[in-house]
Amino acid sequence: MLDLLHVTVQLGRRSVLQDVSLSVRAGQLLAICGANGAGKSTLLKAVLGEVPATGTVRLNGCDIARTRPASLSPLRAVLPQDTEVAFGFTLGEIVRMGREAGDFLTWPDVDALALAAVGLRGREADDFRTLSGGERQRGHLARALAQVWQPAGPNGPRWLMLDEPVASLDLGHQLQVMRLARSYADAGGGVIAIMHDLNLSAMFADRMAFLIDGRLASIGTPSEVMQPGLLEAAYGCRTVLNTGPADGPWLLPQSCSELPAAASPR
Repeated sequence: MLDLLHVTVQLGRRSVLQDVSLSVRAGQLLAICGANGAGKSTLLKAVLGEVPATGTVRLNGCDIARTRPASLSPLRAVLPQDTEVAFGFTLGEIVRMGREAGDFLTWPDVDALALAAVGLRGREADDFRTLSGGERQRGHLARALAQVWQPAGPNGPRWLMLDEPVASLDLGHQLQVMRLARSYADAGGGVIAIMHDLNLSAMFADRMAFLIDGRLASIGTPSEVMQPGLLEAAYGCRTVLNTGPADGPWLLPQSCSELPAAASPR
């Protein structure tokens, strides 16, 4: 279980995250959604202990503020937005770094399995800096997978924390990555994904959480939270909602020019 209790993040004089409380169970995929600047990535950083925050974050019952990072590494792995690396590591070396940060130091086969899962097997010797943006993103996902390869471990469920996991990917690889995240949750792990694509979120997530100006505006199943009023408040544009083949909601954005400037997100 991942629990956030009254989490607030203040950067300078600006309150970036305000009194956010939510829980995520293992076996679930939670998509965190909202406009640019709504606080999504800050929320993930608070979960990881990467920004000063008030309130409490517990991962598998452990207060992360009182737990050594080395003890958390076998429990959770992160896919960041920034996929650049400064030095000439190979793709294989990047993935091995993930495995060695987790509980799978003596499982070298995990590297190839993780690369195969993201469609990059056979590319281990490639200089990571020469990969395309989408390939780098999938390479870092393979690193994260290698770190928490088995969704259920001796110390409880493991977690994937994904910051915009499909941002640089083509349509086919977007589906591949979201299916992988869905499968990880179905196998007993927990997944938190920062998402901009609401249709993909509705297809794959158990629940969606919407942030507006640093506050948790709504959390629930896709059908519960994908409502025109909430989406207009979150994104400053009107939408058309319908039901797709998978019986989940899908939306078509409409013009935002009809809305007054005050309704637009900051």
